[in-house]
Amino acid sequence: MMFEKRGIESFLNPRSIVVIGASNKPGKVGYALARNLLSFKGKVFFVNKESESIFGISSFSSVSEIKERIELAIIAIPASAVPLVLDECGKKGIKSIIIISAGFGESGNKELEEEITVIKKKHNLRILGPNCFGVVNTDLFLDATFAKTHPSKGAIAFISQSGALWSGLADLSQSSFVGFSKVITLGDRMDVDFAECIEHLEKDAHTNVMLLYLESLIDGKEFMRVVKKCKKPIIILKAGKTDAGMKAALSHTGSLAGSFEVYKAAFKQCGAMSVDTLTEGIDLAHFLSIQSKPRGKRVLVVTNAGGPGILAADALVERGLEVPLVSRRLRWNNPIDVLGDADADRYKVVFNKLSKESFFDSTLVMFTPQMMANAENVAKEIVLFFKKSKRPLVACFLGAKTIEGAKRILEENNIPCFDDINRAVKVL
Repeated sequence: MMFEKRGIESFLNPRSIVVIGASNKPGKVGYALARNLLSFKGKVFFVNKESESIFGISSFSSVSEIKERIELAIIAIPASAVPLVLDECGKKGIKSIIIISAGFGESGNKELEEEITVIKKKHNLRILGPNCFGVVNTDLFLDATFAKTHPSKGAIAFISQSGALWSGLADLSQSSFVGFSKVITLGDRMDVDFAECIEHLEKDAHTNVMLLYLESLIDGKEFMRVVKKCKKPIIILKAGKTDAGMKAALSHTGSLAGSFEVYKAAFKQCGAMSVDTLTEGIDLAHFLSIQSKPRGKRVLVVTNAGGPGILAADALVERGLEVPLVSRRLRWNNPIDVLGDADADRYKVVFNKLSKESFFDSTLVMFTPQMMANAENVAKEIVLFFKKSKRPLVACFLGAKTIEGAKRILEENNIPCFDDINRAVKVL
């Protein structure tokens, strides 16, 4: 019985994979791919004409030698050899192909790209790439990339025209609380593009939010149609804002970036959120992967330091948010300053009075390390308030070493904790 899955399902949920160009030599892309796939729950086959085994697993000299049926092929060999191998995969009945190899349209080699296109049509193949970094599905322990580290599991899906950008994010997730569900790197987009990935991931139970790194669009109308009807938040980091950036995009994936202002207006029109930096995109994606969007613009600020509270109020208003007045009967101003000598109990008293109030839509809780307060105890009170108020909340704990434990408590309870006021405010 042949594998028959619709769309891009086989790229993210394969039952069997073959790596063509797998290697025993550290430093080779095929080595990294083979190593990363050792933890995959399904079957893995390796093809290498020079090695009898790779990581202790018997290898084959060609795909045709493998008797079992294979659902996904990953090709990591010199570009000139790809057409022959791709044709072999088609004859074998493998319908989904990831081409890691570079040296096609992005390098000006249009003839080789056309040859790949002809073979694709001949065997009715689905192709991711070429010149891509692979895919990740943390639910299956599938890491079909050549990144150095595996990512932490979470609810962010990352769709990117840049593969190397993913390797940095994978490493970041190991030392932070940012987790990923799926990763799709598109490369030159010979076949699979953003719109199809978004439609697939909207139905994915493990994904709450999508983060896109985008240089250009092939079919802008289709992209806007799909984004507009998508019920999950979509965050876009658009590269190629300047002439220098557009030229770099052209040499990177062979795509013309186009007018940034036109793209930005289109994103806004179809309901996507545009960010200016990778850090901003990751912060927002992390927040939306674990909490819901605020229902309105009214932000309550609670702080144990007047200065940071003022800076936060300014930053909120400058970004179009509101710092509403507190009910007269509470006799507090907003920001609510619990003062520098406040311990966890004073935060608790304030939180207990606020938990049933309705004058705010979200909360920013700030803390600066003081001798009188235990940061971890304050964090525990914030968690209790978050659960009672049932509204979005972000924390900003200024400092480093002394607040590490508190930050862990907050993040483990789905509260993003920042050490920079502007990062916290931008998320809200």
